[in-house]
Amino acid sequence: MCTAVCFPDDAGNLYLGRNLNWTCGYGERCRIVPAGYRLAYTHLPAVPAKHTVIGMCVDAGGFPLFFDCGNDAGLAVAGLNFPGCARYAKDPQDGAANVTVSEFPCWVAASFGSVEEVVRALEGAAITVDAQAGGAGGASLHWIVSDGSRAVVVESMADGLHVLDDPVGVLANAPDLPWHLTNLRTYTALNTAAPQPVPWGELAVQPLGVGAGVLGLPGDACSPARFTRAAFHNTHHPVRRGERANVARMLRTLGNVAMVEGTARSADGEAERTLYTGCFSAATGTYYAQFDGDPVLYAASLAQADEACPDALFECAFAPASFDA
Repeated sequence: MCTAVCFPDDAGNLYLGRNLNWTCGYGERCRIVPAGYRLAYTHLPAVPAKHTVIGMCVDAGGFPLFFDCGNDAGLAVAGLNFPGCARYAKDPQDGAANVTVSEFPCWVAASFGSVEEVVRALEGAAITVDAQAGGAGGASLHWIVSDGSRAVVVESMADGLHVLDDPVGVLANAPDLPWHLTNLRTYTALNTAAPQPVPWGELAVQPLGVGAGVLGLPGDACSPARFTRAAFHNTHHPVRRGERANVARMLRTLGNVAMVEGTARSADGEAERTLYTGCFSAATGTYYAQFDGDPVLYAASLAQADEACPDALFECAFAPASFDA
């Protein structure tokens, strides 16, 4: 189970990050799709990528099945598990742009430069069941897409394809986004103000410290709890300036919804954990990642695409992240 968060910096540049949670890895690697790289979609015509894309993926025979990625225009997308809710077309739909589940993130990031472009394209699109092989194939997913000025969630369900504005810039797992947003009404009493003494008869009950206003914010690891917790933190965090401050904000926010190994087990008894936390910065074109069991924050840049041949996916060289003073 996963959580994603997005927000802009003080100049409107997008930061989109996510936790990938599961009991085992998929062999995921950071890859760059160079602009001009010919993408062999299952149903769409093979076309060269309009944008250079960087992100974490499984390489399925030269096609990147991205978990999350961003492009040189500042658009980013992440796919999250959507069990029990997702429904896709079993066959290509006549007259539609048919995109398979696992190809969707790459299609978005390689083809479009803004959320508005994505929304227009989805008016004539259908999401179909997977034909791609690989660790991400066959998944039930929904997606968050953002460019810093707008965030939308894309959900393909039994009653059709939904493109929904996401005012809190957060996505978790099932149920659907409207359910999660309605559930936030349960927490309208939460506040960030310093608690004040309260009279109980003749006794003035003194608060023990700050933070009592968030008493009742759910702390468990289920999808509704993670969505609520991430939404509260994301919407109350002040806007920051600079790469260091915004990457730190993302890591702190996603750290609050990370899966700690041993605290949540799947049906087979295996413990889920956060395999990696990823963050795409549109401000610098950098993809950051922090992996399970390693406290080091690593970084790779879209600028590495300058070395890439447009005829092949480029495997990114991660290095420990550094920031200007």
